[in-house]
Formats: sequence, C-alpha cells, structure tokens
Amino acid sequence: MGKLFGTDGIRGVPWNYPFTAGFIRKIGYASTLVLSNYKKSASGTPVMLIGRDTRASGELIKKALVEGIWANKFKVLDLGVISTPAVACLVKRENADFGIVISASHNPPEFNGIKFFSRDGLKLKRTIENRIEELLLSGKPLVFRRIRHAIRKKDYSRDYLDFIKSTLPPGFSLKGLKIVIDCANGAVYKIAPEIFRELGAELTVIGARPDGNNINMDCGALHTGAMQKAVLSAGAFCGISFDGDADRCMFSDEKGRLLDGDDLLSIAVPYLRRTRRLTNGKAVATFMSNYGLIKYLNDLGIKVVQVPVGDKNVTDAMLREDLKIGGESSGHIIFREFAPTGDGILTAVQILAAVRAMGRPFSGFKGLWKRYPQILGSLKVAHKPPLEKVQGFKNKISRFENMLKGNGRIFIRYSGTEPLLRILVEGESRSVIKDIAEELMEHYRKHSGALQAVKR
Repeated sequence: MGKLFGTDGIRGVPWNYPFTAGFIRKIGYASTLVLSNYKKSASGTPVMLIGRDTRASGELIKKALVEGIWANKFKVLDLGVISTPAVACLVKRENADFGIVISASHNPPEFNGIKFFSRDGLKLKRTIENRIEELLLSGKPLVFRRIRHAIRKKDYSRDYLDFIKSTLPPGFSLKGLKIVIDCANGAVYKIAPEIFRELGAELTVIGARPDGNNINMDCGALHTGAMQKAVLSAGAFCGISFDGDADRCMFSDEKGRLLDGDDLLSIAVPYLRRTRRLTNGKAVATFMSNYGLIKYLNDLGIKVVQVPVGDKNVTDAMLREDLKIGGESSGHIIFREFAPTGDGILTAVQILAAVRAMGRPFSGFKGLWKRYPQILGSLKVAHKPPLEKVQGFKNKISRFENMLKGNGRIFIRYSGTEPLLRILVEGESRSVIKDIAEELMEHYRKHSGALQAVKR
C-alpha cells in the first residue's frame, strides 16, 4: 500500500482501493481519532461539516465516511452539494472541529476524492495527514462499532452568497454587463448564477445541468472552449469557467481569448498594490507560473515568492511571510484578506472589481506581459520512482538546462492526484523547447516503465 494523501487530499476511483466502502469508513474513523486532538476546547460535542460535489458516487462515499465518523461520537452537519471553498469558510465560521469535502475537483467524473479542512479553514498540515495515514496503513485493525445517528442538514447558500458580496466595494454592480459563466456541471451550478444575477449581470449560463456523470466533461476550467465561443456569440464583457468544486476559475476576454491564473495574478497583484492591500511588496506563485509573469511583476517592483505546485504550498508561503495574494496558473487564486483557501467565485468577483475600477475591457490586460512559450507534457505512469533513480535522466535534464543558458527552464514533477509525470519546458524558441520536452519524455518512457504519453 502506498501513500494515501496527495497534494489535495485522498483521490481514487470508487469502488477500488482506497475507495472501497470498508476503507472509507476507516478513513472517517481515523480522521476523528487524529483531528479531535486539535480542538481548541474540549467542551461540548465535537462537530464535523461535510459537503460534496455533483458526482454520482458522492452520496455513497458520504454514507461510508459518516458511519466511521459517528463511531467516535461526532455530530455531523451535512451541507449537501457545495463548493470546496464554501466548506473551508464555514468550518471556521461555525467553529467546527473539522470539515470534509467529497470531490475530485477538476478530475473526470469517474474519480472522486476526500479533502479535509482544519477548524481554521485550512488544508491539513502534512504532519497531521501523516498521523491519519499511519493509523490506516499500520496493519493494526481499526475496530469500531457502526452506530447510526441522525444527520442534520443545513443549507448555507444564503450565508455564502452574502459573504461573497461583502468582499466587494460598497455599491459594486455588474448591471448592464453581459457575462458568460460555465459551472462545469459541478458544485456551484445553482449558486454561481444566483450570485452574478444579484450583482446585476445579464447572464449566459452553461454547464449547469449536472447528472452525476458529466462534471468537468467538455466544460469547466479545464475545457474552456464552449465558454469562449459563448462569449463571442453573446458579445459578452467576459466569460468565467469554474471547475467541479469551484476552487479555481479561468476567464475569457471579450474577444474570446483565454486568461489563465497567471493573467489573473497580473491583474490582481498590481491592483492590490494600487489600493494599498499588497503586504510586504510581494505575491506568491508556483514554479509552473510563466517566467514572463515573474519578470513583469519584478519590473513593477513586486517580488514573487515561488513555491512547488499545490495550493497548500501557496498558503504556507503566504502565512509565513504575511502576504495577501498568491496563486497558480491553473486559476487557483487565494485572496487571503477574505478567505483561507482558493475560491473560484471569490476570485471571479475580485477580478471583476479590479477590472471595473481600472476602467478597461479585459482585452486591455491580455498583452501586459510577454508570455514565454511553454511545452507541457504528461506521461501516464505505473509507479513513481525518484527521478534521480531513472537511468541518465538527471544528467539529460542538466545538459538541456545548460543549453537554455538562463533563457528558459525545465520543471518536472509527479502529479499528486493522478498517475502522471508532468514535464514543463519553457524558453524563447518553441521549436527548441518542443524537441527538449519530447526527448525527455522518450528517455523517461524507455528507462522507467511509463505507460504512455498523454496529449495536452
């Protein structure tokens, strides 16, 4: 048995290990044994909040998890279909002991996942995840009684909607603007249209008919084509695509051109400085952010702290240096002055507020900085050996890095949520970096047992 926790909780394919009903019960029970030790107060009945996205497997996973949680006498508050960031927000606000979201985020519908949040609304620290893993993988049986209790259900939609609106400048309105939103057939298929309509936007809504098996399918933040076409058809001010659990978003300008997380940071970070909300003159980005963004912000006198991929790494850096904004090119942006984790809807309204305040169309922000060509490749892998153990691989990487001579970079990592090796090569010449990426993938495939390349 390998590690259970990846970069964003535990993920897998129901009903294969570790997503068998019996093991899910153990996950629920083990989490209460560990997380009950992190309460601020020992008084009262411990409380756990649970929500899910629209995947068909979510209800049965929830049932098994709750059976394990009940065994340690936790009170369970079921939030129903709800976004991941909304649960993170509510755990802190309701002073619960911890929260769980059943979601595989942007992954296809056949996957599912279990994400944990501490009582502070943050993803669990690795040390705490390790304690849960140790209990589950120690080989010692986790024996507990299956006890049934009533699940209390509560709809916090109004509370979350009011929270989002409270983050905006007084009198902020989208009245008169045509906006396209793509809800990815996911967690915000109801509330996202409601929020934007209350703000006055004239909406075109797509990806808002979930059937349990169509979340993220040809829609959402990873498949923005339909949203971009709808923007052009509607003559819209912009378009916004969320992913399945709405912790990220992508934009389109009025010309149908995509704005990813790097573009959103290039808008938001200087705006926060302009409004005196950028602490310590810094922002956080990951190693996957385009070099052009880093150079653009540096030229404005804004320092960029770069961290490994994963919103948890972004959050940790923001907490460590008391920074107010950070994010990933995937569209996962954290506005820490309002929320502890990335929130797609919060990001969308904050970007809209910035763009409206600066009085320009979205296309006016598209050419602010030079984007270096990037080649992103993926290999499906059967296992994940350390890269230095793959014969000749590190030497080949070093040789190519010397070839780029400081005008590009190579970044290689295993996905924390899927059986994939990800390769990024960046430089001034697309033909050169394409050749480098292909040679690296071919070398890894020959010497590591990788299964096949995944087209991007």
